[in-house]
Amino acid sequence: MAQSENRAAVLFDLDGTLTNPFVGISNCIRHAMEKMGCRAPDDDAIRSHIGPPLQTTFAAFLETDDEARIWEAVGHYRERYQRVGKFENELIPGIREVLAHCLGAGHFLSVATSKMEAYSKDIIAHFGLSEFFHAIHGSAPDGTNANKADLIRHILASEPINAMNAVMIGDRLHDVVGGRANGVPAIGVLWGFGDRVELEEAGAVAIVERPVDLASAIDGSLAVEPVLSS
Repeated sequence: MAQSENRAAVLFDLDGTLTNPFVGISNCIRHAMEKMGCRAPDDDAIRSHIGPPLQTTFAAFLETDDEARIWEAVGHYRERYQRVGKFENELIPGIREVLAHCLGAGHFLSVATSKMEAYSKDIIAHFGLSEFFHAIHGSAPDGTNANKADLIRHILASEPINAMNAVMIGDRLHDVVGGRANGVPAIGVLWGFGDRVELEEAGAVAIVERPVDLASAIDGSLAVEPVLSS
């Protein structure tokens, strides 16, 4: 990475931030739990577990720390998600305009999601958003970079951007905590799966209720001049 790069960067979570994936994710979780011979969780439980890595979600739903059993469930989930679940999804109204604003401002845009990178690229292309993003980063099949702090660290090391002139956008505490672990402030959004208390307690620098307000919040976050190290 060019350490002297001062181009502002905006990192966007995917699920609950750019799109509403609830139908696809819930159907795939139910499919996996049925395959595992277990009762499927209700909608509220599923909603509360959208955001963390899948292996964390299934450890909770299966009430186990057995890695083999957890990854078996992840495999069942991915089998359906690859076929149909990733497209049981809706673009958040107003997000395209936010991305266009950021691109027009000359910012570097990257997806930063715990979802598998291959699925994320398919979803971004499906919704016609590829033109807005300079990079799409997600997790590997073995779970590498599923943790948001690890993922953001990887992005900072891989792309020509600087943590001191970047902002993370997301709907869950994991986005905020992952950004803070790397010196990247985070803006929380309330149209996803987290709530205001969760985002405030995690340390979000701003919280927005509607996509129409996000562009100005990003502008405000990136308006502060980066502190240059000696």
